Amino acid sequence: MMTELPSDIAKAEIAQMPPALFDGRIIVIHAKADVDKAVSYLKKRPIVGVDTETRPSFAKGRTYEVSLLQVSTEDTCFLFRLNYIGMPDSLVELLQDERLLKVGLSLRDDLQGLNRKHNFEPRGFLDLQHYVKEMGMEAQSLQKIYALLFGEKISKSQRLTNWEADVLTDRQKGYAATDAWACVRIYKYLEELKARGGVRVVKQA
Repeated sequence: MMTELPSDIAKAEIAQMPPALFDGRIIVIHAKADVDKAVSYLKKRPIVGVDTETRPSFAKGRTYEVSLLQVSTEDTCFLFRLNYIGMPDSLVELLQDERLLKVGLSLRDDLQGLNRKHNFEPRGFLDLQHYVKEMGMEAQSLQKIYALLFGEKISKSQRLTNWEADVLTDRQKGYAATDAWACVRIYKYLEELKARGGVRVVKQA
């Protein structure tokens, strides 16, 4: 049976929705010795969600490198603290592994930031913005797409916090994990709808 989805949603409507929050395991990787084990776990999964965070700059002309790489399955999210571990070989291999589907949103900026830390050839990536646009959806932000599909709001309150802090707060970790996990959930849900009977995106009046 064909499923109809609206093409966009108003921010005011999203504001009234209950919060979305990843409730699986969050594992912070801040030592190079733990990277290989995490990557080995992730490579055994068919699909992961990816996102990055960068320390915000409030001074003109000052920028920072990517601080955090989040890679999430449906129930486990690894937070790689790149400002401590850099880009170890196994992590670079993960980003170049074409067999592992890596889903993100607005990936161009994420991949450029990661490439500035270590040059690599991205393989196996799918950008949700292109994916939903091809279906006729006008919504392009993760918050809007998630709200359209699940009726929940992804909070952005932690986006401009210090991602290079010695210790990440629980709120930072939850925010970072939710963004990467949401990409997996969105993709899998839309693929299920397509397999069941297809999706028709309806423009709002």
